[in-house]
Amino acid sequence: MNIKPEKFAAANKLAFDSFAAALWTAFDCTERLVALNLNAARGLLEENTATVRAILAADTPEKLTGLQPGLSRPYVEKLLAYARGSYEIVAQSMDEAVKPFEAQFAEVNKFVSIELEKAAKSVPVGSDAALAAVRSTIAAANSTYDQVSKATRKVAELAEANMTAVTEVAVKAAGGKAVGTKKSA
Repeated sequence: MNIKPEKFAAANKLAFDSFAAALWTAFDCTERLVALNLNAARGLLEENTATVRAILAADTPEKLTGLQPGLSRPYVEKLLAYARGSYEIVAQSMDEAVKPFEAQFAEVNKFVSIELEKAAKSVPVGSDAALAAVRSTIAAANSTYDQVSKATRKVAELAEANMTAVTEVAVKAAGGKAVGTKKSA
């Protein structure tokens, strides 16, 4: 099998583009997580300031104990919103980071199939068994890749379902009304 330099260069460019896309996705994910953290810290600071002011304004024990039931619910809701937000950012980023590699895998698979067919036309007589073994190996690798991809998607779906269930339980325990998680892209 004779691979032309242009095809090798194109494969290298595709590999680099996939790697660069994954790096930019990771950078974007980090940037979004930092923004989420800053917003969460700002919200916590604002909430704590308001809580302390309300406590300081309570001039009787009755007013102070009347504040207690409403104090924990906003924190639980903010914590769950933070958890949902960070989960969604990471899940979307993972999906985005994998896409270029899936495209690259499909391109490499196509290239190997074309080259294998070319080689099949020029193999010596009696090499059919070796060619069949190579085809079988490639088919097994593709099947394994598909199974791993499907399993990974199932794990992501299960994690999202668990996140939704935990959110529902936590909000109900805090006495609030649950708000569902967004479906990740």
